[in-house]
Formats: sequence, structure tokens, C-alpha cells
Amino acid sequence: MEAGIREKAEVEQRSYSIGDLAAAFDITPRSIRFYEDEGLLSPERAGLTRIYSHRDRARLALICRGKRLGFSLAEIREFLDLYDREHGQVGQMSYFLGRARARRAALETQLVDVQQTIEDLKGIEDEIVGFLKREGALPEG
Repeated sequence: MEAGIREKAEVEQRSYSIGDLAAAFDITPRSIRFYEDEGLLSPERAGLTRIYSHRDRARLALICRGKRLGFSLAEIREFLDLYDREHGQVGQMSYFLGRARARRAALETQLVDVQQTIEDLKGIEDEIVGFLKREGALPEG
């Protein structure tokens, strides 16, 4: 077996504990158990011990990325479910492209709103500072 193929097979065969994954993704074991309860992860069990596969690790990476980008768990679930279907990557990528574009558009709108709010607050601050200076309640400076 070629070294590259062997390495890939070893990585895919590797198992992880809940602590390993929590440390790797800087999240709590409780968060991982929550994702299990929500049906997003399904580790193997050896008695009470959870054993996570390379696939579980990859799914957790997608979950964490989706959360960081502001997607809901329902959207993340749909994305992960698409991956499991035939021709999953094409469907998954098409779905994600649409969701990413919608999320970006929403964030751009929020950004404009935040920038306007900051400008409004600066104006209010300037008015208050001016008033306080005129009333002698704020030292010049």
C-alpha cells in the first residue's frame, strides 16, 4: 500500500473520545452531547464510552463552522443530511451556496444598520458633550 493511501486509511480509522473532540474544537463535552441529542452526531458506543469516528469529527467540524457563521441547527442538519444522500456533495454544495449567499446578504444589511447606528450614536454623543461643555458640567478638552 502506498504511504499516502495508508496514511489516509489510518486517519479514517482513527477514533476519538469526547474529550479529544472537545479539546480539538475548543467546545465543551456538553455541547457535543447536545449535538448527539439533536441527531447531528452518532458515535459508536463501547459500554458507556462514546467512540467518535473520523466521519463524526468531520461532521463536528462542519457543525462548528456552521454555528460560527451563524447558521441555525436546523440549517446545519439539512446541510449534513444532504451530504448523506446520493450525489451528496453536489447537493450539499448547491444548498450551502444558497444559504451562504443569503447569510452574507443578511450580514451586509446588518453591517449597514450597525454603521448607521454608530454614526447616530456619535452624533448624540457630540450633542451631549457640547451641551455639557456649555453648561460647564464638562471640562474643555
